[in-house]
Amino acid sequence: MSQTPRAVIFGCEGTRLNNMERRFIADASPWGAILFARNVETPAQLSALCADWRDVLGRDIPILIDQEGGRVQRMRAPHWREWMPALEQTQRSTNPARAMYVRGRLIAGELRAAGVDVNCAPLADIAFAHTHAVLRNRCYGQDVDTVTACARAMANGLLAGGVLPVLKHIPGHGRADLDSHLDLPVVDTKREELDRTDFAAFRALADLPMGMSAHLVFSDIDPDLPATTSIRMIDLIRTSIGFSGLLMSDDISMQALRGPVAARADAALRAGCDIVLHCNGNLDEMRSLADACPPMSAAAQQRADQALAQRTSPDGADMDALLTEYDTLVGAA
Repeated sequence: MSQTPRAVIFGCEGTRLNNMERRFIADASPWGAILFARNVETPAQLSALCADWRDVLGRDIPILIDQEGGRVQRMRAPHWREWMPALEQTQRSTNPARAMYVRGRLIAGELRAAGVDVNCAPLADIAFAHTHAVLRNRCYGQDVDTVTACARAMANGLLAGGVLPVLKHIPGHGRADLDSHLDLPVVDTKREELDRTDFAAFRALADLPMGMSAHLVFSDIDPDLPATTSIRMIDLIRTSIGFSGLLMSDDISMQALRGPVAARADAALRAGCDIVLHCNGNLDEMRSLADACPPMSAAAQQRADQALAQRTSPDGADMDALLTEYDTLVGAA
């Protein structure tokens, strides 16, 4: 096991690590793990899987999940709460930011109880009329002010519950009219308009500890490469937007990107991403990525350490009272 973690986050195939995965993970030494619905059955099983990962690597690794609520939540009924889509929640709530804070705090309680300590949320993508359906109702609003207030509140709720937030999808996925899981979206909006809207939302949240890049082309800035693998776009994220936290790629195996996954990972790291995210649990792909992803750079390790330093104990909030408040805020039965 290398002393410095490798610049990659891996998933796994099933509900427990098998022997081949355990040997591979111990040798590859990824920075963290990410879990999906295929890895989740019951609270006891999920806790055991998180313990497996940490035992194999011999450190308190960050374990990520996408528990936005709505369509994108890996932990579901009957063991965990089902949440309404975020856009629906903000549109019906009497106090959208407070409702999003409470949502974040309640989700954090469920995650921490299971051993998960990083949530791939909040989203600061703005919902437009043409936003692809894969994203639109996951957004928090249709204007910069609503989106930033609700995203800040969600992040604060997660942090209060001892869960680190991952800001996504930097520098903004809302104008995409294609699903980047399947195709490469191209945004032709001019830089000046992006600065006033999409980029402004992320600029207001640039102090959050971790972020995730977007797999889409901004033709007015770099017409040739998606943000994840574009030096120009990563420089914009760091300078114009001012994001100084740990920057991970979106899932490197998504079809918006082209070429072998190892080449994609190399391009993302060379462009300035700190770490590569790989989600599908395919062991052959993970082996190729382990060869392509070096130990984290000193700068990336420093940003990672600063992020993990914000992983604190939950604040002891009254969860029953928060649940009652949430239902009141959103008019739920």
